Amino acid sequence: MATAAHQLTPEEASANPLSEAVVVRFAGDSGDGMQLTGGQFTLSTALAGNDLATFPDFPAEIRAPQGTLFGVSAFQINFGSTSIETAGDQPDVLVAMNPAALKTNVDALKPGGLIIADQGEFGQRNLDKAKYTSNPLEDDSLGKWQLLKLDISALTVEAVKPFGLGNKEALRCKNMWTLGLALWMFDRDRAPLIDWLKTKFAKKPELAEANIAALNAGHAYGETAELGAMGISQRNVSAAPAEPGLYRTVTGADSISLGLVAGAQLAGLPMFFGGYPITPASAILHALSRYKEYGVTTFQAEDEIAAIASALGAAYAGSLGVTSSSGPGIALKGEAMGLAIMTELPLVIINSQRGGPSTGLPTKTEQSDLYQAVYGRNGDAPMPVLATRSAADCFDVAIEAVRIATQYMTPVMILTDGYIANAAEPWKVPDMSTYKPFPVTHHTERPAEGEKFLPYARNEKLKRPWVKPGTPGLLHRIGGIEKAVDTGNLDYSPRNHQAMTDIRRDKVLGIDIPDQEVEVGQAGGKLVVVGWGSTYGPITTAVRRARAKGVDVSHIHIRHIWPLPKNLGDLLRSYEHILVPEMNTGQLKTLLRDQYLLNAVPLNKVSGQPFTIAEIEAAIGRHLGRDRAEELGPDNTQLPSTEAVNP
Repeated sequence: MATAAHQLTPEEASANPLSEAVVVRFAGDSGDGMQLTGGQFTLSTALAGNDLATFPDFPAEIRAPQGTLFGVSAFQINFGSTSIETAGDQPDVLVAMNPAALKTNVDALKPGGLIIADQGEFGQRNLDKAKYTSNPLEDDSLGKWQLLKLDISALTVEAVKPFGLGNKEALRCKNMWTLGLALWMFDRDRAPLIDWLKTKFAKKPELAEANIAALNAGHAYGETAELGAMGISQRNVSAAPAEPGLYRTVTGADSISLGLVAGAQLAGLPMFFGGYPITPASAILHALSRYKEYGVTTFQAEDEIAAIASALGAAYAGSLGVTSSSGPGIALKGEAMGLAIMTELPLVIINSQRGGPSTGLPTKTEQSDLYQAVYGRNGDAPMPVLATRSAADCFDVAIEAVRIATQYMTPVMILTDGYIANAAEPWKVPDMSTYKPFPVTHHTERPAEGEKFLPYARNEKLKRPWVKPGTPGLLHRIGGIEKAVDTGNLDYSPRNHQAMTDIRRDKVLGIDIPDQEVEVGQAGGKLVVVGWGSTYGPITTAVRRARAKGVDVSHIHIRHIWPLPKNLGDLLRSYEHILVPEMNTGQLKTLLRDQYLLNAVPLNKVSGQPFTIAEIEAAIGRHLGRDRAEELGPDNTQLPSTEAVNP
């Protein structure tokens, strides 16, 4: 994830891919507390001043059978003393709490990387669940990695014995023992986590003390077990250079929620959020519910249709309407989105994309809703669409969405995804005085005597007036049937429908958006890699590394998906080749071909997992006919080609 706060230039940071950075993955059963462990390790890493990016990877099942392969929960963090753009390709350290966690994650580990395994969980029953025919901790099958096998379960039970916990409760503390060992390995301070445990278990101090004891015991094990004899030593990763300022760690859901609040404040409007729980969008509802003091009202509706309808009703009443969901819920909201377009009311719709179709992969990431966002409504129903590139970027994208919605009286969709929603990164809290307000004025002026109010009259932006219901003298009709030009009366006539369709199209196409810039490289050249959304991190890192090797390649990342920036076509034509990596089957590629008649070549990945840097680097090498050695993965095997080459 991008963190623009660091003084070290990205080119300097990426020139050497072996710069001071470490990737750690915690993996275990969904009940082992891996997300909690990873989250607290992230907190300690942020307090140490490292730049970081995380990737929580949840099982789709609410409570999968314990010890099974499909019940593994993982949390990966990439942290370092330089700019960090992604959660990392291959872990340096894998913490495996059971055989299933080891089996599903070990192949991703770097050769020579460290495995820390809870030996106490490698009994025959768990080995059978993970489909191991022999114990991998004993059969030398892990020979290309370092292996530290510990009976973490027994060590944890022993550490918390003074607190009188039952065996089941005692074993729940083993994630804290593991965290303590990890804190020792990377020279992290335990004090903030001890304070957090005391706060979390304030009403159950015995549980707080037991977890603190487990944390301290894991740390003490690292100090006293003479792990150096096994080649395992403590490592200090120094702080990353950073501009002075106030920093906090945010997830995409946190950041987009703060951006919506900031946007409503800049517009001078109260906000109403209508939502319905769905993975991974639910966190936005949870976050916004904490901001009542900023004029935010949150409503958990009975279904997706009620959620968007309530938000649209709030927009009609003069508030900023907001709703969010993921792909299946966005489908259910489709008719109401058309109503928002017909009534021309400001509404922000957030789509936290996940794997599809239908229920699909609820906890896995994907970018497969671009068609749905740009085209996916009945009739000609144009809507501005924006895409976020990282957790921190969600803040500014949310403000931009509020600006467009309120200044042009239109619904706007924000595309984020499961990776961005759940991932965390450091964010420099901005100075809000540097943001230009865009205050909204509701229309209150009565028409002159003898004239009628025209609710669909237009200004130079083709924006109609926004009138609160009940405003004296400004009674008007609103609904989903086609509106007459200016008057807003019902009008089915062919000429009127043509005129109103053209107006709605031209209003969206005429929205004032910034020109497209080149992220890395320059305008014109051999190859440009064009991305959108959460592919930003791996693309920009891969392009910088390639440029450091002398490759003529640039990177363009599109925020405004619809309408596209006015200079984008000419910019793309200045390159000989266009490569478009996407976590779908080529949706932005199709949009670019449609709009500019360009032979954009797709690079597609639909696995539920984000792109790795190596995959993008290999595709750049293949596309430019680089030396075959650059196409090989780190284990010297051919990387799978996901590149489609048909024009």
